[in-house]
Amino acid sequence: MKKFRKVLDGLSSSSPGGVASPSCGSAAGTPTAHAPTPQDIHVQETLVSENFQICKTVRHGFPYQPTCLAFDPVQKILAIGSRTGGIRILGRPGVDCYSQHESGAAVLQLQFLINEGALVTACADDTLHLWNLRQRRPAILHSLKFNRERITFCHLPFQSKWLYVGTERGNTHIVNIESFVLSGYVIMWNKAIELATKAHPGPVVHLSDSPKDEGKLLIGFESGTVVQWDLRSKKVDFRIYYDEAIHSVSWHHEGKQFMCSHSDGSLTMWNLRNTARPIQITYPHGKILKDGRKESCKPILKVEYKTSRNSEPYVIFSGGLSYDKSGGRRPTLTIMHGKAITVLEMDHPIVEFLVLCDTPYSNEVQDPYAVVVLLEKDFIVVDLTQSNFPIFENPYPMDIHESPVTCTAYFAECPPDIIPILYSIGAKQKKTGYSHKEWPVSGGTWTLGSQTYPEIIVTGHADGTVKFWDASAITLQMLYKLKTSKVFEKPKAGEGRAGELVEEDPYAIQMVSWCPHSRLFCVVGISAHVILYRFSKHDANTQIVSLEVRLQFDSEDVISPSEAENNPCFSDPSSPQPPGSPGSGTQDSLPCLKVKSRPVRMPPGYQAEMVVQLQWVDGEPPQQITSLDINSAYGLLAFGNCNGLTVVDFLQKTILMCMGTLDLYGAADPYQRLTRSPRKNRQSTSDFCMRGLSHFYSDSKKRIRTSYQSLTELSDNQVSMDMERSKSPTSVPYPSSLHYDPRSMPEPVASLRASHCSPVFYLLDNVKGPGRKLSLPTDLKTDLDHVNGHCTSPTSQPCSVGKPRITGVPEGPRLTRRGPGRPPFRKAQSAACMEISLPVSSHTEGGHASRRAMLQQLHGVSMYSHDEHHTTSYNWSERESRENSFSRSRSSSVSSIDRDTKESVTTLQFGESYGRKGDALPTACLWVGTSLGVVLLLPISIPTEEEERMEEPITMGPSGTVLMLKGSVLRFAFLDCGGALIQSPYEVWRDPNGPEDPDRPRRRKLINFSPSSSQEACGDGHLAVVCSEKQAKVILMPTQAVLFTHNITESSFLLRADVVSVCNSVCLACFCANGHIMTLSLPSLRPLMDINYLPLTDLRIARTFVFTNGGQALYLSSPTEIQRLTYSQEMTDNLQDMLGELFTPIETPEAQNKGFLKGFFGGNAQTFDREELFGEAAAGKASRSLAQHIPGPMGLENMKAAAGGVVGDLARARIALDQRGERLGELEERTALMMNSAETFSTHAHQVMLKHKDKKWYQL
Repeated sequence: MKKFRKVLDGLSSSSPGGVASPSCGSAAGTPTAHAPTPQDIHVQETLVSENFQICKTVRHGFPYQPTCLAFDPVQKILAIGSRTGGIRILGRPGVDCYSQHESGAAVLQLQFLINEGALVTACADDTLHLWNLRQRRPAILHSLKFNRERITFCHLPFQSKWLYVGTERGNTHIVNIESFVLSGYVIMWNKAIELATKAHPGPVVHLSDSPKDEGKLLIGFESGTVVQWDLRSKKVDFRIYYDEAIHSVSWHHEGKQFMCSHSDGSLTMWNLRNTARPIQITYPHGKILKDGRKESCKPILKVEYKTSRNSEPYVIFSGGLSYDKSGGRRPTLTIMHGKAITVLEMDHPIVEFLVLCDTPYSNEVQDPYAVVVLLEKDFIVVDLTQSNFPIFENPYPMDIHESPVTCTAYFAECPPDIIPILYSIGAKQKKTGYSHKEWPVSGGTWTLGSQTYPEIIVTGHADGTVKFWDASAITLQMLYKLKTSKVFEKPKAGEGRAGELVEEDPYAIQMVSWCPHSRLFCVVGISAHVILYRFSKHDANTQIVSLEVRLQFDSEDVISPSEAENNPCFSDPSSPQPPGSPGSGTQDSLPCLKVKSRPVRMPPGYQAEMVVQLQWVDGEPPQQITSLDINSAYGLLAFGNCNGLTVVDFLQKTILMCMGTLDLYGAADPYQRLTRSPRKNRQSTSDFCMRGLSHFYSDSKKRIRTSYQSLTELSDNQVSMDMERSKSPTSVPYPSSLHYDPRSMPEPVASLRASHCSPVFYLLDNVKGPGRKLSLPTDLKTDLDHVNGHCTSPTSQPCSVGKPRITGVPEGPRLTRRGPGRPPFRKAQSAACMEISLPVSSHTEGGHASRRAMLQQLHGVSMYSHDEHHTTSYNWSERESRENSFSRSRSSSVSSIDRDTKESVTTLQFGESYGRKGDALPTACLWVGTSLGVVLLLPISIPTEEEERMEEPITMGPSGTVLMLKGSVLRFAFLDCGGALIQSPYEVWRDPNGPEDPDRPRRRKLINFSPSSSQEACGDGHLAVVCSEKQAKVILMPTQAVLFTHNITESSFLLRADVVSVCNSVCLACFCANGHIMTLSLPSLRPLMDINYLPLTDLRIARTFVFTNGGQALYLSSPTEIQRLTYSQEMTDNLQDMLGELFTPIETPEAQNKGFLKGFFGGNAQTFDREELFGEAAAGKASRSLAQHIPGPMGLENMKAAAGGVVGDLARARIALDQRGERLGELEERTALMMNSAETFSTHAHQVMLKHKDKKWYQL
């Protein structure tokens, strides 16, 4: 490494070029004059640390666990609070802001300062916060922490700076919004109730000022007592007592009567003239029974009493159903308009609702026009202006969680035509029946930013649906929805064991692969199936091709070529099988799902072309697929799992390769298997497995059905409880050899002891490699999915891990690999419940100790030996000698589970490369990465002519090339010798169902990015970037020389790694399990950024975190929300221009003019000056121990002046204009007064002159 020169900063690297090529066969590329050497590689890099900065951009989706709601009727913006302390502020489409309280306390109530650009939040930690909304990212101005009382209710009158705060003790305090300090004016509960009353009235549940007189405050207590307090005289006007608890109160706009909702499902109407008893008691959903008793009803949690100018008043409330009816009915919202009663059933419980009115004044006719309903998992707005009460079409992406998200993908810089075509197809899928009026939440302003490019987010869901989202310009809009379940027949109840194991969510999406250029789309499902889709603008009747693969390999299966010809790796279910073989059972050689055999009519959009499924083998279900890649130019699809690798030719609809992982090592195998790796049907040691499975299926089938809960019910405590029950079902001797040694033959495992306890999962302390996978579910998971990244099964066998097999040396018999069976299927795990790679460092003792401590701290579990009789202490030894050494350290005492692992295929990548060191031409290759850090290359020979491609077979096989890294391999990428990213070849999209022109037959148009297309100085060759959980390497091809190596982490491990383009260059972006986000330069692997962004507290984040081009990334921050972020300094600087403005200067509507008689008889008796009552001069100071003021960076009086941007300038200009207008008005009034005075003086002077005009001087 020292002999290579360091790369230089500040110079731009060349960009990859695209060259149209008629084929992608073995003839791709041109002969080289000489193969490049490490001395020839001098890439001039441009990225520096100053190019990177972490910043959250926007959050999409439904607010997780919402608690409260507020609306500004003038600004027309809406705020939603959540249980986790988050606030979502929504306006017109594009105006979507998320803020978070640092304390994380639940938000109990929200209060807008109407048309002032501010918001008050009351949190569960008894703290009030004042937020400034006059900036693109809201910030807290003041906080007030109550020390001795719990906040229960807040009320802020319109155009008032005094906030009423009710507490759990029944007291009412008053807070000055400008200074955010308590007033000395307090309404004590014992003064509000009668002295003769002995019982405490309970917490304050309602506060409101009378519409008729602002000096009257209505206080509602939980016990059923309602008090009207005269703020001026500091005494009670009247008291109301009712037997049932009060939940809410709503005034009539005239202030003469109000309505209360109660816990018995009743509504009471009270008139201020007679408060002894209610003037009306109604049970909207209760009936009188035959015996005269009233039907018991559920509480009415909230009621709104709104008057209308042209019709009867509206009474809108939630709850109140009778207990008999509500048992089988959903939550309801009831709208009573005159004599008509409309009950709207909701899909989820109602959290809160608000009635939207045109006027902000409470003493005017309200004229409601819509109802905003916040549900636990949805958000709807009902149109009140139409008789059938339709709902508005929601412009926000609130249905991300319609089915739990199980995987995500993020594509930036997509072809510009892909979004319009997906939108046009998806528009036909939209529901109808929405209101024709515009969305009522229309506040704020948003403009399209200058730096916009097509971005698409793809989400896979537990019900088998895939959603495409337009994510351009930090917005999110649904484009297209694909239902993968339509490919299969509906499983019948109790139809075989396969149906029983996966009947809950058999179509759940595990991973997706999409080529935006060729529009090929491929999904992997939890039932070990792969579906290939092609895009078409036309509908079609298509016969779906179904292929079944028998991917279940044992190491001792050494089959001669003649046997291989007679035992294909994919079998026909209808073909006869030898009697008595395990495959003759009802489940063997059958997939988990049944593909529709009849032609299927498919609408325009993505249409299924082919389905590949893994079969049951020896009574064991197939293991889940762990890796996937597709290439449209080659016409090949590859996927792998813990058993091996399968390559499918989707043009010829054939299985090209089906190999076990050990067989991929190539020349070390006794015979060469180029296109298939078959397995004979034979009687195996599965007798042990079936003994255990006979107990397993009967006991665990019910548990599997209940093992999954929705993402909103995840519990970390359950993880700890399940992990504490971890035990090992087997215990067998461990071979002394730690490496593959072709000269030695380990003894096969003679017998395995089955455990008849319920299936459990395991937390291992020891591995045979630097990386392993550990399935960490969050609910009643009863099956072992992955152990050390390798699925264990009744037919699995233990194998040693170590150095690669030596090419050319005959291989001895291999170690038998067989372990306890654990069917992998369960109800689809959400993104938080999926398996996660958890490598263990094998370099230092401290690395292991810290790793174990981290797992114990994260999951609250103890480490157990996998011996059933005693606990074993682990003694770690340092066995790593060199960086490229593949030795592993083991302790003297190891677990049997640890020895029964398999080598999984963790990542796949098609591309133009050099399969062998001596190759002079780049050919099509498949790069394979495994869970043991092994990288294998499989050259592919593809016919060059299109006619031959459709008829001639493709040949491929192991090349013997083996590279080593520490930890499970995560990512491959290819650079040319100038450091530019080489894209994979692809086929230009053409409509498969489009009309054909007989004069111009359609031919495949392929785009091939050759490694030599953008380089001449250093000859042919390219750089391969390989990243694992621990390490990254840059390798020069075809010499296979390691140019750069960087150990990314020792104590932790990587969850995600992507090679992305940033600032016209490329880098390696990594997300670590300890929460660090790192970027490394390419090809030198120089660290550019390392920021502790987010600790891994939720496995959902690990499963869904993904990087993309342009310096962007995303992850599922909650079961219902997607959080996007940027790690680019350029985008961080431009983020303010991309966000929407929450506040826009709007004139406050004037109050309606009242008639003379109405104002004289029914108006306010006198003006109400709150400052005189609540100010420090009149009320004094509040006790310092009652509440603590936490000042913010600025006060409310400076808020307008400090507001930045164009809106701030407009606001300041408006204020100056108002002040100038006021001065001009005052000047005009003074001028008028002077003119009147002058005219009066002139009149008097003229009269005096006329009086004395004819008199002599002596007569005066």
